[in-house]
Amino acid sequence: MAADMFRLVFAPPHRAGMPFILGGVVALVIGAFLAHWLAWLGGLFALFCLYFFRDPERVAPGRSTVLLAPADGKIVTVQPAPPPVELGLGPAPRWRIGIFLSVLDVHVNRIPADGTVTRIAYRHGAFINASLDKAGDDNERNAIAIRLLDGREIAVVQIAGLIARRILCDLREGDAVRAGARFGIIRFGSRTDLYLPEGVRPLVVEGQTMIGGETVIADLSA
Repeated sequence: MAADMFRLVFAPPHRAGMPFILGGVVALVIGAFLAHWLAWLGGLFALFCLYFFRDPERVAPGRSTVLLAPADGKIVTVQPAPPPVELGLGPAPRWRIGIFLSVLDVHVNRIPADGTVTRIAYRHGAFINASLDKAGDDNERNAIAIRLLDGREIAVVQIAGLIARRILCDLREGDAVRAGARFGIIRFGSRTDLYLPEGVRPLVVEGQTMIGGETVIADLSA
């Protein structure tokens, strides 16, 4: 257990955090010559960014019939809702699982299941607290539709939060994706929603803590 915690806290940073980490180091070096307060500020900022942008390795379960959590964090909503209209998946409600990522969580997003990216749509919006239910509808977001190997479709939505102002996504429409693979990151504090295929029910409840790329959210064969 102690070894697992060590690997989580001291995991290498995601490349998206390197400009921030280097900025803190530069401030530390300059402050060492000009002002100690700047050195302390730069050092603390670099350490915070090293922690925030950590990117630990994850091992996805070897089961093709399950959907995995797309992010670390706490589940704040489990309820039926229509998927984002910009994805063209229809108006029928399906189960939506909302995961809130605090600044203490790993913020790297991961693919829930094997499949193909069919649609990516970015929508500008508000920046309210991502833990609120209306954040899934009102906040700035990046929505991704994935067609599973059996032809059914899911949606993953990266949602900006109160502090977050930058959503990064490495995917392109037409990409073949693998369960547990990294696909993006959100800075700093955010939310990630997963829309299940129609007729599939979740195996999780509000308040549970998720591990992105490892925790099973639903069983497609159930």
